[in-house]
Amino acid sequence: MKTLDEIAGFHGHICPGLALGYRVSELALRELGERDVDEEMLAIVENDSCAVDAVQVMTGCTFGKGNLYFRDHGKQVYTFIRRNTGKTLRISVDWAAPEESPEETDAWKKYSGGDRSKKVLELIHARKSNKIKAIMEAPDEQLFKVSHEPVKAPGGARIYPSLRCSKCGEKTMEPRMRLLGGEPVCMPCSDKAQEGAKE
Repeated sequence: MKTLDEIAGFHGHICPGLALGYRVSELALRELGERDVDEEMLAIVENDSCAVDAVQVMTGCTFGKGNLYFRDHGKQVYTFIRRNTGKTLRISVDWAAPEESPEETDAWKKYSGGDRSKKVLELIHARKSNKIKAIMEAPDEQLFKVSHEPVKAPGGARIYPSLRCSKCGEKTMEPRMRLLGGEPVCMPCSDKAQEGAKE
C-alpha cells in the first residue's frame, strides 16, 4: 500500500483533504481487496476535493480508465464497488476537526486576505499539521459512517468515435456533439452561438 508521502508526490503537497482521501482509500482496500488493475473496482466520488487524488493513486480507480465517476453533490462521500462480487462500500466522512483557537481563526482570516507573513504561515501550517495528525491517528469509527447498501454499478468505460466540430474544427466525442443549423458542433461552440443569439 502507498504511503501518504507517496500520494503527496502525485498531488503536490500534504494536506488534511489528502489525508482523508488516504484513510477512505485504505478502508476501501481493506474491505474490498486489492487495488484496481483493469476496471474490476470502481469508485463514485461526490466532490472534487484533494481527497480524490488519494483515491485515484491508492485504489487505481481513475478518470482516464473510466472507473472513477464524479457526481457533483458537494458531499464528502465515496462509494466503491467490486464488479466481480457486487460488494459495495459507501463511506461518508463524519469527522469533526478540532476546534480552532481564536489565534488560528484570526490567522485564517489574514491568510484568506493575502497575508503571507511568517507568523501567519507558521500558524496555518501548524493547524494543518495538527489536523493531518488527528486524521491519520483517529480510528475509522471516528472518521466515517460506513454502509454496504447495494448500488447499481455504472457501465464500463465506453469508447465513441470523434467528429470534427464544424465551427472550431476540434475533434469531439460523438455523443457530446450538438446540431447547429444541421451541422455538428462541439458544446463550447454551441454555447457560444446560443449566447450570441441572446444578445
